[in-house]
Amino acid sequence: MSRRVDGAEPPAGDGPFLVAASLSGVADAEWARRAADHVDVALLGGVALDPASRAAARDLVARGREEFLPTDPLAFVADQLDAVADADAPARPGINVRSATLEPVRETAEICADRDAVCEINAHCRQPELRAVGCGESLLRDPDRLERYVAAAAEAGATTSVKVRAAVPGVDLVAAAETAAEAGADWVHVDAMDSEPAVGEVASALDDGPPDATLVANNGVRGRETVAEYAAYGADGVSVGRPTEEPPVLARVADAVADWRAGALRDRGGDAELEPEARP
Repeated sequence: MSRRVDGAEPPAGDGPFLVAASLSGVADAEWARRAADHVDVALLGGVALDPASRAAARDLVARGREEFLPTDPLAFVADQLDAVADADAPARPGINVRSATLEPVRETAEICADRDAVCEINAHCRQPELRAVGCGESLLRDPDRLERYVAAAAEAGATTSVKVRAAVPGVDLVAAAETAAEAGADWVHVDAMDSEPAVGEVASALDDGPPDATLVANNGVRGRETVAEYAAYGADGVSVGRPTEEPPVLARVADAVADWRAGALRDRGGDAELEPEARP
């Protein structure tokens, strides 16, 4: 199964693809260049765009987290995307963004559209500082805001991804994915949170009705076994976060995705001989 939206093809061509998922304070242009030989898309960030989200990010730094806090976030986004392109990296760049207000999302999407980059709206982060100002996971609890953010990015002409999280109490993940797709999201990027069947539920919902969207599965992707599991649930691609900093694991995942693309994911001796994987 392969869902595709006009103008939202992954750079690897038709078929499954591999995404390097953003790691706050780590996923910059240099990080993307290191991963580029293995991945099809590298999502930089996350980047806090407006005063409220930046204040939350500063609070996160104060308690020991890594965050990007450039003086000018929009200029930083443009410079980082350009740096990936200038390096002739084979991976398509993108940026994961957080904002408590709408206009910076629109402006970032315009920057992405000019560079054929992916603009990913962060409806995923669960840190209380971010939730308190209406960022990250808070968007899952506010479908109207989620719809407006996605529509703004899509209308700016950017390939628009929305990163969401499974197993959030009180949140209907399928409904959130449908809201994002109906608002114009090209990709729905699902962190399964050790609830892998949630990927299958979202896949079924996206298959059942227009508009169509590409489904990227995230969480615990470490090699052939987990890639095959998400493929069976109906994902169009998978993403890796921490394995981008573990070259042997990243190479193993890339090999599995290449076999998936070639229709040979289970051709090496069947499930019994899949290499063992340790979930992070």
